[in-house]
Amino acid sequence: MINTGRKNTVHVVKFRWLWMALSALLLIPGIIAMIYSSVTYANHAPMKVGIDYTGGTILQYGLEQKLENSDVTKTRSSLQSIGVENPYIQILNVNNTQQENTKSNINSIISIRTKFIDKDSDIQDKISEQLSKDYTNPELISVSSVGPTMGKELFKNSLIALTLAILGIIAYLSFRFRFDYALAAILGLVHDVIFVCGVFSILGLVYNVQIDGLFVTAILTVIGFSVHDTIVVFDRIRENLRYYSKKMSFGEIVDASVNQTLTRSINTSLTTLITLAALYFFGGVTTRDFVLCMILGIVIGTYSSIFFCSMLVDFWNDKKTATQAA
Repeated sequence: MINTGRKNTVHVVKFRWLWMALSALLLIPGIIAMIYSSVTYANHAPMKVGIDYTGGTILQYGLEQKLENSDVTKTRSSLQSIGVENPYIQILNVNNTQQENTKSNINSIISIRTKFIDKDSDIQDKISEQLSKDYTNPELISVSSVGPTMGKELFKNSLIALTLAILGIIAYLSFRFRFDYALAAILGLVHDVIFVCGVFSILGLVYNVQIDGLFVTAILTVIGFSVHDTIVVFDRIRENLRYYSKKMSFGEIVDASVNQTLTRSINTSLTTLITLAALYFFGGVTTRDFVLCMILGIVIGTYSSIFFCSMLVDFWNDKKTATQAA
């Protein structure tokens, strides 16, 4: 028998229908939210997209006083009160070049991203006036805009990058494993991406959370992590099949293989999650959604590699065995 180093405390194959049902429960709410978003949003996107993809304007103001993270929340509320929708605010460090181009001694820069501001609009004047009330002598040092056409181009390029990454992974898995293993890993990848996108679709509907370029970066990272964890489990299944296929059933080998890799998977994910949790709670507001995406991706990636992908391989093996017996 396979020596796992401990008793098999996790019998995944025995409860494989339960894991499939749990996956369905995790995915269905997000799928419904994405369908609803696609119908209700003007751009028919499954998630609420930020100005990186819809176009927008960035205003940067130099301030003499040092700003804290609490000032971000105060400024956002202040700007929303004058009609600025969903401002994205960031506190930046001042470099020497920026100081040379300004007339005053600037210690902080507050960056405000909002919807595209037309030349004939008075929104920029309203923002400047409101900041003058909240801070001492704010100085507008730069204005940059991304038009709707450029936003659509960035969105298209992000989709291309995502598609190429997935196709590359599919090609590698098809070469590295048998077809059923590769297909299970690919479905696990889709499973993880749909879950993360579904959660952000729900957050967009409930809390107005928007996705941007960092979200695509996080999704690509999640894809890599998900496939990596799945390959570890599949490698162990394949190795055990080589030596124990005549002594144990395929389901028993899957169970033993999962238990052999379980501690490693949990430890790897847990140490990563501890770091991400620190970034989420103590890091800047601007990276919080990116970190949340990473946290969700790592959790669901660990789950799917053990309780989803390995179960798919077991299902297909049973079907193959039944077909051969018939």
